[in-house]
Amino acid sequence: MRTLSELLSRVQRGVMPATDGGVTILPQPSPRDLGVIAFTAHSVIFADVDPGWVRDRLPPDDLSAPLGPPFLQALASATGREIGGVDLLGLAGPLRGPVPLPLEEITGSGHPRVARARRFRDSVRVWTGRGGLIAVGRGVAGRWEVAVEVEPGHRGRGVGRALATAARHLVGEPLWAQVAPGNAASVRAFLAAGYVPMGAEVLLPAHDLR
Repeated sequence: MRTLSELLSRVQRGVMPATDGGVTILPQPSPRDLGVIAFTAHSVIFADVDPGWVRDRLPPDDLSAPLGPPFLQALASATGREIGGVDLLGLAGPLRGPVPLPLEEITGSGHPRVARARRFRDSVRVWTGRGGLIAVGRGVAGRWEVAVEVEPGHRGRGVGRALATAARHLVGEPLWAQVAPGNAASVRAFLAAGYVPMGAEVLLPAHDLR
């Protein structure tokens, strides 16, 4: 496996990394994207650093080490980056047919969710509808990523699930979601919308992206 894009494409087809306790070290797919993905019993580190340096800092029998604070702090120091949060990484296939709720595509939005999406993703498109917002764009290694935001007055009514489901009709390709594990409502919404947990991810953004 030579690139992160190739690895993620295989995962989208249902071919997961071997559950061998190993670590795959790959180059950064872009200057923006650097981080760690932990799949079941296999981690992937995508960073332009010496592989020997990485392996010297990972205890061979500790499956949690690539997402552990000591390694992430060392990686951040070596690359001049900051450490982002740990996200649940979900994946869902596209859905055929019309979008199941009315949406309006918008441009030039100053919504904080939209501004964040444009810092971390390319080709961002944004829709509003039914008390919430959907943003999709090409993120890590060019994969399609989705984020949803539900307005406070509409929470607890299934809006998040409806928006996450609608997003699967908008792209026509597999769609990834990064969800903070502590945001239980969001986790439940994406699970209910058919997103399957694939692993955990930490991105190390450059200082000017925070």
